[in-house]
Amino acid sequence: MKALQYIGNHKLELRDVPNPTITDGHIIIAPESVGICGTDIHILEGDYTSNPPVTLGHEVSGRVVEIGKDVTELKVGDLVTVEPHRYCGVCLYCQIGYEHMCIKKEAYGVHLDGGMAEFQKVPAKIAYKLPTNMKTSIGALTEPLACVVHSVDRMRPLSGLPILIVGTGAAGSMLVGICKLQGLNPIITVDGRKDRCELAKLMGADYTFETLEEVEARMEELTNGFGFPFVVDAVGSAEVLTQAIKLASRRATILVFGVANPTAEWKIKPNEIYAKELTIVGSAINPFTHRRALSLLDRIPVENLKIKEFEMSDFEAAFTSHREGIYDKIQFNPQGLSRK
Repeated sequence: MKALQYIGNHKLELRDVPNPTITDGHIIIAPESVGICGTDIHILEGDYTSNPPVTLGHEVSGRVVEIGKDVTELKVGDLVTVEPHRYCGVCLYCQIGYEHMCIKKEAYGVHLDGGMAEFQKVPAKIAYKLPTNMKTSIGALTEPLACVVHSVDRMRPLSGLPILIVGTGAAGSMLVGICKLQGLNPIITVDGRKDRCELAKLMGADYTFETLEEVEARMEELTNGFGFPFVVDAVGSAEVLTQAIKLASRRATILVFGVANPTAEWKIKPNEIYAKELTIVGSAINPFTHRRALSLLDRIPVENLKIKEFEMSDFEAAFTSHREGIYDKIQFNPQGLSRK
């Protein structure tokens, strides 16, 4: 079969690799929509540890084509989405309910072969059945939405209070949609691109701005002078986080959601954390939120995301398009079928 693999040294190749063989408790799927994520870019740039040669792709939806022994919840032909992680189950974090902090955690599409292939084998327990009438392009958004749901869990928002979200790409805009469901009000977003400001409005933002300076100038109006009780960095920027402390209210929660360069450093004044009683939380991947995200896919207007599909043979153009950011999400169709 054909598989798009990271082979190390910042290189991708479309390779011929053996088809997966079925084993007990597993399924084989034919991926139909597989998203490119910022993590894939970090892998190519050498900023994220992977296990080359490895097939990329962790935002996956596709059809079940084979099931192994003891698989009872799924059948051939089912449309599924994949929660792309494997945990050891025996380390401290796994055994106290924090599996996503597992010291031996492996991710499909990073350390284990992912969905940018004609076929992918995964444990049946991490595959979730999608509605039969759902587009696979929408189904593949379940994984990033699950990360968003976990981030909101970490933030523990209170309805009726304002929130500031900096960065409204695909994940940031879905965060807007979830915050709308949570009753946060008003929802204020910042993004330097006009098209992403428009997307934020479509997803439920009440006010959109292109700079944080514009937000600061209207703080009195937007927050009644108190500042923001919830501030989200959905960019991955130390500079944004520095400004977030200034814009935060007393007892605010600042959420670090965007993936920053590992070498980036954030200079903070401890007294500001102390004096305001600020809470700073991180949000990593999507523990125990995939099923919940699936139930929310039709509750937020994800159809407003501009999705562009590529065949895997056009992987160079696809990754270039992702970097250019013209579309909100770039996806591969490993089956090579046109749905234009």
